Amino acid sequence: RSLGVALHARLACRVRETAAQSGVTPERRRHNIAGAFAIPDMALVQGRHIGVVDDVMTSGATLNELAATLKRHGAAQVSNLVFARTPPH
Repeated sequence: RSLGVALHARLACRVRETAAQSGVTPERRRHNIAGAFAIPDMALVQGRHIGVVDDVMTSGATLNELAATLKRHGAAQVSNLVFARTPPH
């Protein structure tokens, strides 16, 4: 609130289950997550700068797919904030 930024915890939703991302190659991670997200209310996205918060990033495949989905639905910009970065496999 102090930043004057709206929080939409469910701005994107997962539309299909995916295989576990741990222990697989970055290429396989990208394949696993492709098409996994949808944006139920495009009006919340269109023309806006969207910030995505995640706990851990390894290959970046999930964040990249989510950012691509948001941009396809009209987001002007997507920024990712992660709390921990693991070494990529």
